[in-house]
Amino acid sequence: MTLRNFRYLLLIVLLCNCSSNINDSRCNFLLNLDIYYEVNLNLPQYSDLNFVSNSVYIPDVGNGGVIVVNAGTGFLAWDASDPNHEILPCSILNINGLEATSSCAQQNSYSLITGQSVGTVLNCTLKAYRVESAGNVLIISSF
Repeated sequence: MTLRNFRYLLLIVLLCNCSSNINDSRCNFLLNLDIYYEVNLNLPQYSDLNFVSNSVYIPDVGNGGVIVVNAGTGFLAWDASDPNHEILPCSILNINGLEATSSCAQQNSYSLITGQSVGTVLNCTLKAYRVESAGNVLIISSF
């Protein structure tokens, strides 16, 4: 393969892998915050995460706190603020098993496995955060 052909191939691959990052204008309630938080699974406040299907709410991180979930195949982290509602005390999600629900008048519910709304189709899904595992410590950060 010549250098010229390689460049064309590389350009095609790059163009095919680029995705349009068109944000839904209705999904603008949450701020894009840089977060970094460590969860030590040996600490008692996070011990529930040692079991599949359990979740823990961590306040004062992200827009409305962070919900960390042991999904069985790994850990997931979501912003705990309802992405379909302006940030108010009622938009902080309450954990109900593997679902989270806001206490605002709409009472939007979301799956803590997929981040998608449950019951009602909503424009925005939960805001996800990156979770990396380093031994017994989970590192939660923005993408």
